[in-house]
Amino acid sequence: MVDPPRRVALFATCLVDLAAPEIAEASASLLRAAGLQVDVPEAATCCGQPWWTSGFPGEARRVARGALQAFEAAEAVVVPSGSCAAMVRASYPRLFAGTGDEGRARALAARTHELSSFLVDVLGAEGSGGRFEARVAYHDGCHGLRELGLGRQARRLLAGIEGVELVEIDPPVACCGFGGTFSLRFPQLAEAIADDEIARLEAAEAEVVAAGDPGCLLHLGGRASRRGSRVRFLHLAVLLALARRLA
Repeated sequence: MVDPPRRVALFATCLVDLAAPEIAEASASLLRAAGLQVDVPEAATCCGQPWWTSGFPGEARRVARGALQAFEAAEAVVVPSGSCAAMVRASYPRLFAGTGDEGRARALAARTHELSSFLVDVLGAEGSGGRFEARVAYHDGCHGLRELGLGRQARRLLAGIEGVELVEIDPPVACCGFGGTFSLRFPQLAEAIADDEIARLEAAEAEVVAAGDPGCLLHLGGRASRRGSRVRFLHLAVLLALARRLA
């Protein structure tokens, strides 16, 4: 069995940097509490996904090369976003296929982990500990679920918090409607999809919704606020840090 790394680089992502820096702070606190040294390279900005999914691979490569450079020396890279982690792990090898950077891209993909997967699958966390009193539903982000197989890791961490009553929505897996640039190109459809998901969360009587993708949280949380919903939306890292009084 390979020993887990003792030093990691945190890829905060552009959305977290610009709109929700508390997610990066909570993620770093959790990693340090696990005994890891955490680096946050200032040169790391965007993973390039908006260009990749919009059909501009050349621009995506230009942006993604910044990530290749920023994390070149990192033993392991942890990302508090299922969507961005999926971009690096699943899409970088295709994005750079046949280029001089293909080897670097494949190497970075192999060293990159979404946060909940890193805590459970790499560090072997069985539970997160702490206390948080609420009925909590977990929203599965599409990219993390379908490209990385995420979901069970976050639920295991949540189940280990005293006071959390973990509830499932019906159906258990549904899109939030964000989809990166999809919500900008098709705002009315994106809002309708979000409304459906919020209605399911309210029907499950969830008090708090945790998610591992900042885009999902911003989209659902913003729409819920405009609807006057009382459901609270928190990134998984923030909820875990609050439970353990790290935030």
